[in-house]
Amino acid sequence: MEHLIEQTKERSTAFQGCLLRLDVDTVTLPDGQEGIREYIRHPGGVGVVALTDEREVLLVKQYRYPYGEVLVEIPAGKRDPGEEPLKTGMRELEEETGYRAANYTPLGTLYPTPGCCDEVVYLYLATGLTAAEAHPDADEFLDVERCPLEEMVKRVMAGEITDAKTQIGILKTKLLLDSQKEEA
Repeated sequence: MEHLIEQTKERSTAFQGCLLRLDVDTVTLPDGQEGIREYIRHPGGVGVVALTDEREVLLVKQYRYPYGEVLVEIPAGKRDPGEEPLKTGMRELEEETGYRAANYTPLGTLYPTPGCCDEVVYLYLATGLTAAEAHPDADEFLDVERCPLEEMVKRVMAGEITDAKTQIGILKTKLLLDSQKEEA
């Protein structure tokens, strides 16, 4: 795989915002030629598939400005600097839905846009839910809904759920629960 690696020669920051940074790197390509790589630096995020005892998934509906539409998503949010992913997930679940979970099962990580961003999203399955109090961020406006897991799988497969972390979290949860059922 060494023959595929690009070497960074020079890096400059084109933009530094509150959340994102845009870097422009000059690289040496595997064939010795020079290339330019523009990419977004992102602090990373966490998504939580919160599953009730009735096998319903807690979801949030929120307007996503880049797409100009309201999306249905699992509760999620960005990591604070140095924050452990599980802590982020616990915080975001309570902030957005008003629930806490007794159990968290890691569902792995994903790279949502590897061609232009270094974001890593950690996924968890949360069970043993108890009601707390929601306290979304000041600039966060969302509705919480519940949907049976089986229905969510159908919605993902029908293309109704377009958010990547939600699609992957739902499908991984379904596969995990099905494999646990087979083992029992």
